[in-house]
Amino acid sequence: MMTITEFLGDGIGPELRASVHAVAAEIPLELRFEPFDFTLDNRQKRGKEVIDEGVASLQRSRLGFKYPTVTKGESPNAILRNRCDFAVIHRPVISIPGIDSNFKENLELHIVRVATGGTYEHGGELVSPDVAVSLRVVDRRPCRAAAHFAFQLARKLKRSVTSSSKHTIQRVTDGLFEAVVKEAAAQYADVPHRTELFDSLLAKMILKPHQYQIVVVLNEYGDFLSDMACGLVGSLGTGASGNYSFDDQMNVKIAMFDPAGGTAPDIAGEDKANPTAALLAFGMLLNHIGRYDLGHALRLALRALIARHECTRDIGGGLTTREFTTSVIHEFRRQLQSA
Repeated sequence: MMTITEFLGDGIGPELRASVHAVAAEIPLELRFEPFDFTLDNRQKRGKEVIDEGVASLQRSRLGFKYPTVTKGESPNAILRNRCDFAVIHRPVISIPGIDSNFKENLELHIVRVATGGTYEHGGELVSPDVAVSLRVVDRRPCRAAAHFAFQLARKLKRSVTSSSKHTIQRVTDGLFEAVVKEAAAQYADVPHRTELFDSLLAKMILKPHQYQIVVVLNEYGDFLSDMACGLVGSLGTGASGNYSFDDQMNVKIAMFDPAGGTAPDIAGEDKANPTAALLAFGMLLNHIGRYDLGHALRLALRALIARHECTRDIGGGLTTREFTTSVIHEFRRQLQSA
């Protein structure tokens, strides 16, 4: 029996959860979800207690799944990253036939983001009525974890790695990041590596996307790049991420998976939510536990349905959340049978 620590969310969270559980019921594995209510209402009622319980469960199970949550005060995502020492966020962004986009090139990109530091560690402060400052933090350890994760992924997928920053301007902080990536690159001589300035990378990714395969970046750059890339493929509703912490030997210690996008309160409870990102995140979880065959079958099922426009309205179909989930289950069974 494998336990998955599950962080329940706000807005469309319950509908996404129902879809994930319906598909998980089809998986020929013994999976047990251990739920923790991370909704804003429960966090306000129970405070630190529910955070402590969820973190303790995740540290035991070493495997988690999270739904979108409202940020009011401190971000639940930031709390989990800090408490569980998540160093890396991995966001695959791949074009899906059937989703209409203004960007006509096919994109197959893996963004490896340092999960902490950058400008996000310090909210800033006023030093005079007209001047505000904030501290920018770049830590060698998570940079090292992100670099090794990127090169190991590139070796597995037979891809190249691009590290990107503004090291010519942020000479010390971004310079440290690039130095750490360069140190890691020396251990992966079989993996091509180059460095790009971040503003140049954004322009070139639109002009020549095929040049980029795996991109490793600092925290805020990865935040910007992840959402931009999802926009290029036509929807934030297809973005899924893995969050990872590591031991001193760079082995994954804890992994947690979640869909991109927010709580969408405007459609919550209306059976309109698109569960694609949540199901892709579940597919990443299956990959992580060594069942790539199941994760791949799930991804093929989603791609086949979307290509036929048998999906939710936001990506060109006409199905409700429940109807789409039912279609995914039928197509998933078919993919498993034909494998």
